[in-house]
Parts: sequence; structure tokens; C-alpha cells
Amino acid sequence: MAKIEVTLGIDIGGTNTVLGFVTHSGSILAESSMTTNAAEPADLYVARLHVKIKEMLEKVGDTCELKGIGIGAPNANYYNGTVEFPPNLKWEGVTELVKMIRQYYNVPVAITNDANAAAIGEMKFGAAKGMKHFIVITLGTGLGSGIVVDGKMVYGHDGFAGELGHVIVDVNGRICGCGRRGCLETYVSAGGICRTVFELLAEHKEESELRNVGFNQLTSKMISDAALRGDTIALAAFEETGRILGLKLADAVTHTSPEAIILFGGLSAAGELLLVPTQRYMEEYMLNIFKNKVKLLPSGLREGNTAVLGASALMWNELEV
Repeated sequence: MAKIEVTLGIDIGGTNTVLGFVTHSGSILAESSMTTNAAEPADLYVARLHVKIKEMLEKVGDTCELKGIGIGAPNANYYNGTVEFPPNLKWEGVTELVKMIRQYYNVPVAITNDANAAAIGEMKFGAAKGMKHFIVITLGTGLGSGIVVDGKMVYGHDGFAGELGHVIVDVNGRICGCGRRGCLETYVSAGGICRTVFELLAEHKEESELRNVGFNQLTSKMISDAALRGDTIALAAFEETGRILGLKLADAVTHTSPEAIILFGGLSAAGELLLVPTQRYMEEYMLNIFKNKVKLLPSGLREGNTAVLGASALMWNELEV
């Protein structure tokens, strides 16, 4: 009996690492997770990861053939196979992660950042299937993006192209984790919409169920739930978030003329609360030659498995080139 060909998708987060064996058609045959332990040196982390992968391989037995390993990681450099000064990991300087993993496995290994992995996942298994020109916006703690042109991921000359989360909305605006002011992700992200809510609460007197929630307790889901119940402050926060995102997406369209822009990640779970105002403002601010040409879509990847699918799709894409 022929073995099932799979790639291993690994998504490295600041808290947890998720991994799974994925077929060419996007079926996850086995998946697992482990704590990342952000304070642990990279070599010890990779050793623990190897143990976890061995456990998974033992479970699938002789039914699968591992064709390659795809990794999504913060500040990953596709060209160099490195993770460089990751914000949520205590890995010092530049970590040659691909080289470290190849010490354990004699298969192709590729790495990119999580937003690029999400974009490749959408192209292979999700909403961008069949598209050659599109942008994926990941809306989590921050804002990431993956840009695909002519069916190829845009990495730029140094491997770090496509950082739309750090285009400037307001040069005197909110302080960003990158050290500058007014970056898009400080307004459009799970944390960004929470900051918007507190600004609105300070500026307006309307009753709101969010007034009694502390800053460190407020979440984007609480805001979306309140908006669905008609809370005026929550609705205003989504309107403002959509306005800013729509403005910057209209700018992004002028660079690559994408067929679609796909929203992915936690904040995008708000659905039409975010999609509707974003679409409206994007069209309002769009250059005339692009109006009504660019679709704004939710992710087509299955909830819960998106990170694994994206990382595995990176390797399937490499194998097909």
C-alpha cells in the first residue's frame, strides 16, 4: 500500500507551538502542540520539538511519508532560514532555525513569518485558491500581511517585505511596539480596537456595557459581542477601525492591484462588523481606476487549524516550484 505524502506544518508562537501532518489536499492527519517556553534557548527548544515530532511520527506509523517541513515564526527570514530578533522569544540575535532542524531531518525545510504562511495557506487551501494577485491581512495581537504577486510571495531583497502593520496612520499617533508612533497595527488589531474603545469612552457620554471593564480585561471579542447587542461605543469602535483599515487598504491596492484582500485572524472573527465598514471606506478612498475591482473576503481556512495549514502550505508550495 502506497504511503500518504505529507508535509509537517509548524507554527511557533510566543506561548505555544502547534504542528501537524498535512496532505497535498489540505487534510490534517495528525496534529499536536507544546509550550514554546519563550525564555528557553533555541537549541533546547528544537530538541524538545524533535521529541514531539517523533511522538507524532510514531502515531501515524508507516502510513505517511514526510516530504518536507514548513515553519511559520515571528521575524522569520525566508531567504536565510533564520529567525531574527523575535519580539516574543528570548532567542538572541539571529537564530539559524532551518539549519538546526535539518540536523534532525533529511527533508527540505522552509521558514517564513506567520502572515506570509497564512497567505500561502489561503492560496493553497483557502479563499485565494486560483488567485495570483492578492493580499492577506492577519489581525491578531498586531497586524501582519502577506502579499502575493503573479502567484509568488513578495519577500523583497532582504526577506522582510510586506510589513503593512507598520505603515504610518498618524506621525503623532499611538506608540507602537516597534518604537515609532502611529503604525497601522496600533489602530487595527485586537489591541488597537481596545485602545479605540477607551478613547471613545473618554470622549462620549453614551451608556455602554464596556464602561465597567478594565483596560487589561477588555478583549476584541467582548467588543464584538457588545456591538452585536447594539452597544453604541462598540459599534463606533468597529466603524473607526474599518475607516482606518479601509484607508490603508486603498493605499495598498495602488502598489500591486490585487484581485482580493483577505482578512485572517482573531479580530476578523467579528465578520461583517469589520468587513462592512472596511469595504465601504476602502471604496471611498480608492483611486478611481481600482474602484469595485477588489474583493474583501474572510479567510477560507478552517478555524483552529489555520496556522498549521499555512505553515504546511509553505512547504507544499516549495515542493511544487
